[in-house]
Amino acid sequence: MQRRLLPLMLMVSLVSIGLAGDDALHAAAYPTKPITLIVAYGAGGGTDVTARLLASSLQRALGQPVIVTNVTGGGGWLGWGRLAQSAPDGYTIGYINVPNMFAGYLDPQIGRKESLESFVTIMNHVTDPGVWIVRPDSPLRSVGDVISSLRQRPGGLVIAAHGYGGDDHLGVLQVEKRYGVRFSVIHNDSTAVSISQLLGGHVDIVGANVGEVTSLIRQGEVRALGVAWRERSPFLPDVPTFREQGYDVIYFVGRGIAAPAGTPPDIVGVLTAALERAVADPEHLRRLEELGLQLDTMRGAEYQRFLKENEQMVKDLMGW
Repeated sequence: MQRRLLPLMLMVSLVSIGLAGDDALHAAAYPTKPITLIVAYGAGGGTDVTARLLASSLQRALGQPVIVTNVTGGGGWLGWGRLAQSAPDGYTIGYINVPNMFAGYLDPQIGRKESLESFVTIMNHVTDPGVWIVRPDSPLRSVGDVISSLRQRPGGLVIAAHGYGGDDHLGVLQVEKRYGVRFSVIHNDSTAVSISQLLGGHVDIVGANVGEVTSLIRQGEVRALGVAWRERSPFLPDVPTFREQGYDVIYFVGRGIAAPAGTPPDIVGVLTAALERAVADPEHLRRLEELGLQLDTMRGAEYQRFLKENEQMVKDLMGW
């Protein structure tokens, strides 16, 4: 019996070694051509700036050009849809933005077939906390002033947010549900439009992200009421958090890198290692600091847990 089993065991071992060798060769050969990095938002926006900053370091780490391609529309899902439908060969990767992407498939009125499971989630890159800003001459001096004003006049303050079910809107919903107040909300396609409305006197408050408005705050063009995060932003150290002011509200946008579902693990491993080198590049770190972007790398099970927890938060707040 043992004599008959030995050739079979040897054959299985050789096949296993061969398969492992194929994976190793696959990874060793990758990449051999330029890589496309899809951004689901327009040029000049927060995700686009983040992506172009990463691309310059990532292409050095990979040894191939990394070409940023903007695919806009559909609340981001034209870009995310293209990413999900791309060949799972490592040559198309992209940014996924949470919580913004969740509305596209959780909202039953949309009924999109893609979901978080349509991607291999590789690494979170930047987490950009929320912030409320007003004009410099606004009578609102704190988050408490906003709550007091709304209690006196429900719906009496107009806040601009970036997208239904997006991070700014989720921050508004948290405040309304927890503190029994009501805003008048305007949804815009971009924070740039919201800021123009604020400076023009058409809205009272803008919900934004720290990286989008740090330079405006430092230049005195707008004033921050509070940062909706666990601790103060290192880029706005003088601005208290909502929690410091007595309001338990956190909202943010997470920008991370994903590939189409089915991308081979060895390719994902190469990308992960290259991303780790890219985000540690001193020039990359210097530029993040200049732009007010907060590096927050998560990978593997930690990143997947972060995404699923935020998916559930959106379900709860939006009633989906």
